[in-house]
Amino acid sequence: MEQRLQKLIAAAGIASRRHAEDLIVAGRVTVNGAVIKELGTKADPERDHIKVNGKLINPQLKARDKVYVLLNKPRGYLSSVSDPEGRPLVTELLSPALGRLHPVGRLDFNTEGLLLLTNDGDFTNYITAARNRVEKVYEVKVKGVPGDAAIQRLRKGVTLEDGTRTAPAKIVKLNETKTNAWYEVLLHQGRNQQVRRMFELIGHSVLKLRRVRIGFLTDEHLKPGAWRLLSPGEAKRLMKPHEKGKRA
Repeated sequence: MEQRLQKLIAAAGIASRRHAEDLIVAGRVTVNGAVIKELGTKADPERDHIKVNGKLINPQLKARDKVYVLLNKPRGYLSSVSDPEGRPLVTELLSPALGRLHPVGRLDFNTEGLLLLTNDGDFTNYITAARNRVEKVYEVKVKGVPGDAAIQRLRKGVTLEDGTRTAPAKIVKLNETKTNAWYEVLLHQGRNQQVRRMFELIGHSVLKLRRVRIGFLTDEHLKPGAWRLLSPGEAKRLMKPHEKGKRA
């Protein structure tokens, strides 16, 4: 079925519709080898070869029924699709052309870093299930400098204030000053505000928290608020965390 090129470009996750129109006018879009500059031109992705900046977008369009997005969440956004209090939502940072997506797990309102969003319920269930051991790595800045014995408690697992027990965690000190310390924390489970609650339990409040890796995924080039689509290979590889040492 023929659709306007700007709609197809947006659906492929290349750009917003407005930016797609700019790409067309700039002559950076071709259909079957012919440069298209006229807005409103239509194409059929089942029949026509559509390229943006020389790259074929038909594969993205073919796989658009299931969408997987990696977002660098800024502070001050809620990991939800709605909020009765009217706070900013992570979904508002995405292109509307991606369709209705939901966060895979969550990051707290004041926590930043990598967050997955998708419309694939099976993918969400797999990534968030503790039994599948998909690693999440955080960098945390805490007030004061915890002693080695306190950090060792967290590594072994602790009982939180609500009676829940945390699983063993890998914790590595990255840096320290006279007033605070930075740690890298690797978790397989994802209890609500777990990292914050762990450090508060040993008397050190969290000043800054960001997630820097999910499974094998890490992207230092994504600025806060920016996002990118996962390739089909990346999405499949996340479903096989025990093979993270292999190439996708």
